[in-house]
Amino acid sequence: MRYGDHVVLDDVSFDVGRGEVVALLGPNGAGKSTTIETLEGLRRPSAGTVRVLGRDPQNADDAWRSRLGVVLQTWNDHGKWTVRSLLDHFSRLYSAIGPARDVDELLEEVGLSSLASQKLSVLSGGQRRRLDIALAVLGQPELVLMDEPTAGFDPESRRSFQHLIAALTQREMSCLITTHDLDEAERVADRIVILNRGTVVAAGTMDELAAQTGAGDEVTWESVSGEHRRLLSDSTAFVRELLNDSDAEVRNLRVKRRSLEEIYLAIVRGEETVDEREPATLSSDI
Repeated sequence: MRYGDHVVLDDVSFDVGRGEVVALLGPNGAGKSTTIETLEGLRRPSAGTVRVLGRDPQNADDAWRSRLGVVLQTWNDHGKWTVRSLLDHFSRLYSAIGPARDVDELLEEVGLSSLASQKLSVLSGGQRRRLDIALAVLGQPELVLMDEPTAGFDPESRRSFQHLIAALTQREMSCLITTHDLDEAERVADRIVILNRGTVVAAGTMDELAAQTGAGDEVTWESVSGEHRRLLSDSTAFVRELLNDSDAEVRNLRVKRRSLEEIYLAIVRGEETVDEREPATLSSDI
């Protein structure tokens, strides 16, 4: 994908399994939103191929689009609509193709039941995002693409969002989410894809990403010889051996699992070691 002479996406490809949540991470300008917009069919790739649910988004029909839910970064619509009237309107459109979610049930699920009669113009940013999510899943899609879905959420709303994602995956919906909230990504995602400068630099589960950086856990302890610190992909075996060593005289032993933030920063900054690094699981198509 190019904008003029500037390469925005270069050899990007990944898969999202049924009922799986994949978080697409990367610094500003890495290509996250461009990737989402390309998958949605809002941008035409300058080279390569795009396949979403087996179709090219540029040539897809309404039946295909009904299988896809979208949460954009921004959404423009009429502020005089009420929450319920907007959901009822789209429910009728979806019902012409296939079964839609029950509006009352969906309002309860996203925490908007008490605001059903409120106009969109008076909703807070967090409430508006909940409505965006409700609209995205109203047609019971197979795949939901969410671009910064929790922007403007307070901590309580973020926790509710995490429960909502869990409920969606129980319905076997797949989710691709972009976010700058690494704690949120760690909580909700089954796998992580990291983009940097338009290229996939790492992909996998938390454990797989930790292995790519050469260390999964930080183990610290004290002994008669001083303080010690080791970064290890298999801390369990090391700790067992350490405690079985009668001469070690181990005190204040601590094992800390590396956070996604630490792993992410190591990968993006190019600080990962190569001893235990595994190749990314994604190949190229966009």
